[in-house]
Amino acid sequence: MSKDNFLFTSESVSEGHPDKISDRISDAVVDKFLGADPLSRVAVETLCTTNRVVLAGEVRGPDTITADVMEDIARAAIKDIGYEQDGFHWEKAKVDVYVHSQSADIAQGVDASGNKDEGAGDQGLMFGHACTETDVLMPAPIHFSHAILRSLAEARHSGAETGLGPDSKSQVTLEYVDGKPVRAASVVVSTQHIEDMSQDEVREIVRPHVVGVLPEDWMCEEPEFYVNPTGRFVVGGPDSDAGLTGRKIIVDTYGGSAPHGGGAFSGKDPTKVDRSAAYAARYVAKNVVAAGLAQSCTIQVAYAIGVSKPLSVYIDTNGTGQVDEEKLSKVLQEMVDLSPRGIREHLKLSRPIYARTAAYGHFGRAPDEDGGFSWERTDLVDDLKSAFGAS
Repeated sequence: MSKDNFLFTSESVSEGHPDKISDRISDAVVDKFLGADPLSRVAVETLCTTNRVVLAGEVRGPDTITADVMEDIARAAIKDIGYEQDGFHWEKAKVDVYVHSQSADIAQGVDASGNKDEGAGDQGLMFGHACTETDVLMPAPIHFSHAILRSLAEARHSGAETGLGPDSKSQVTLEYVDGKPVRAASVVVSTQHIEDMSQDEVREIVRPHVVGVLPEDWMCEEPEFYVNPTGRFVVGGPDSDAGLTGRKIIVDTYGGSAPHGGGAFSGKDPTKVDRSAAYAARYVAKNVVAAGLAQSCTIQVAYAIGVSKPLSVYIDTNGTGQVDEEKLSKVLQEMVDLSPRGIREHLKLSRPIYARTAAYGHFGRAPDEDGGFSWERTDLVDDLKSAFGAS
C-alpha cells in the first residue's frame, strides 16, 4: 500500500478491565481529596488482583481522608463497575492502603512561594492531538473502539444485556484511502459473559453495538468480525489478570495515532503536568483544528520539575496547516498560559472531575456542565480565527 492507503488499528478496554479498575479507584481518591480541598496533592497507584486491592502513594490534604475512607472509595468504585464475582467482589475483596504524606522535597519544588510561581510536579514531555477524522476531532480507530465498549457497558448497566460481564476489550482496524478512513477492515471484541452462553450467542449480542457505532456501510466483512476469538471468556477482571494504575496510556489518549510522552494520567492531581499539560495540549490542538487552521495538529510541551514555564512548545500541523506554525505557537502561548498554574486555572482543573475519565478515553468527550472534560471546549476558535484573519 502507498503511504496514503493503509490499515491502522487502535484498541480500547472497558471500565471492568483490571487496569481500568485500578485507574478508576485512583481517580476516585483524587476526586475525594480535591472535593475536600482543591489544593490537595495526590499521587496514588492501585493494584488489583484476585479479591485483593492495594493502594499506595503520597498525598497532602485533609486528615479526614483516612485509610478507611480510601478503602470505602475503592469498594464503591468496584461495586459501581459491577463486580460481584467469587474471585473479585466489591464487599469481599481485601483492601490494603499504603498511602503516606507527600515528600517535603517535592513540595518545596512544586509549591509557589515568594516570587516563585507554582512549578511542574515533574520533568517530562506531553503531547496533544486533534484531527478531522471524526466529529469530536479524534482519530477514528480509537474513537470507534471506545464507542463500542461504551455501548456494551450502557446495555449491561441498564439491564438490557444481563449475560455480559464488566471486563471487555475492543480493537478496530480501519482502511484509509488517500489518507482518510473509509471502512472497517476488521473488528475484534472480547467480552466477559455468563457460564452458559455460547460464543455464537455472544457474537449476536455484540453485533448491533458494533454496527450501531460504525458509520453506515463501514462494517467489516463477516470473516473479519472476531468476537471472543478464544471461544470462552467467563473468568475475567482481576481474578484472571492483575491490574495496575497507568498501564493503558495509549488507550487513554489517541490509540497510537499520535506520539505519547510516556506519563500516565490517573491517580494524579492537576499540579502533575503528566496529566494537566496533556489536557492543555489536547485543548489547544483541538481548537486549532476546530478553527479550520489545520486538518491535523500535534503539539508537544516539555517541563522541568519545579520550573513554571514550559521548556518548549512544538507544533506540527502534519502538512495540513493553513497558517505559519511558528506564528501559531506564539499566538497560542499568548492565549493560554501553559505554566502548571496557568493550565490549572484556565481549565479549572482543581475540581473532583476525574473518576469519569478513567474509562473510554480522556479525549473526544463532551464537556460536562460541572467542568468535567473542560479541555474539550472549543472556546478559542473565534480568537484564533481573528488572529489569522480566517473566516
